[in-house]
Amino acid sequence: MEFIDYPTLKVVWWLLVGVLWLGFAMTEGFDMGVGMLLPFVGKTDEERRVAINAVAPHWDGNQVWLILAAGAIFAAWPILYATTFSGFYLALMLMLFSLFFRPVGFDYRSKLENKQWRNTWDWGLFIAGVVPPLILGVAFGNLFLGVPFHYDDYLRSFYDGNFFGLLHPFAVLSGLLAIAMFVMHGGAYLMMRSSHDVYARTRQYTQWAALAVAAIFIIEGLWLWLAIDGYVITSVVDQAAPANPLGKTVEIVEGAWFNNYETYPLTMIAPIVGIAAALGTYLMARLNKPGAAFALTTTSMFGIILTGAFALFPFVLPSSTHPGHSLTLWDAASSELTLTIMLFATLLFVPIILIYTVWCYIKLWGTFTVEDIRANEHSLY
Repeated sequence: MEFIDYPTLKVVWWLLVGVLWLGFAMTEGFDMGVGMLLPFVGKTDEERRVAINAVAPHWDGNQVWLILAAGAIFAAWPILYATTFSGFYLALMLMLFSLFFRPVGFDYRSKLENKQWRNTWDWGLFIAGVVPPLILGVAFGNLFLGVPFHYDDYLRSFYDGNFFGLLHPFAVLSGLLAIAMFVMHGGAYLMMRSSHDVYARTRQYTQWAALAVAAIFIIEGLWLWLAIDGYVITSVVDQAAPANPLGKTVEIVEGAWFNNYETYPLTMIAPIVGIAAALGTYLMARLNKPGAAFALTTTSMFGIILTGAFALFPFVLPSSTHPGHSLTLWDAASSELTLTIMLFATLLFVPIILIYTVWCYIKLWGTFTVEDIRANEHSLY
């Protein structure tokens, strides 16, 4: 007796991959957000160390969510993994190289009492905070525009574009939205972990970032509605068939990215929540309620990411040059056996990871001050 049917498994893994990316946005979001704020909220070396110590004990654990998300795509949608990691190779290498600044920045930044040395690594942590969300946001924005790729009869992928072709204004705006979300999220987190001058500066940047998130998200929605055509499957799709993206017909239709919202009105909750929670973050930061602000930044990011996911469903990688070769969750998934084994492993290990992560934050929680840095000169980052 089968545990769960194949089409349902495909949907379940669409949801689980989404959960992993949401986990990345929630945890790495405030890590990278604090990194982006670092040169601006700390006017002295000790103030910057306050910000660094707020995230330094957890950043490497949080980065596991990115590895899990990439690994899940590799196992659940191998053809998607192969196509994106080939077509976006240069962009992904840039993101990877920017991430190199994080371990060396956190570990070596305070080893020397040299102003130039420490400032250099502070800007390195800033770059490691800016580049990943920018590239991921640009990549996500390109999904709505379509990516120039196609397959031959042997399902070998061919990418017909280049790095600069990814820099469409809509995609770049998506990258700026991702940066604004991470700054907003990181600001709310740092408000909970800091005090005095660092807290005051962070509070101001959090308010600005929250307003930027709401404004950019609304602009992107209007742009998508008025000027970007969507993709529609116009042939019958066998949802239980093995992976084969060549067995369907896809047309590009005006306004099609909003079809799911018309078909399933409840999905409209996502964009409404995304905007309302961003504005709520602005209000809570203004009222000096960092805990509520952090909860709302998380809610806003979830709403915004889900808005994009709901609009794209069932597409996971549309093709701008050969629409019929676009990848969907129905024709890009691994075998039923693979998805089933992965599901059991996920149900076993992800709760353990979550419990351990929460325990670490509880044990290491606290507010940092300049006085703490001075009193623990050699035991803090």
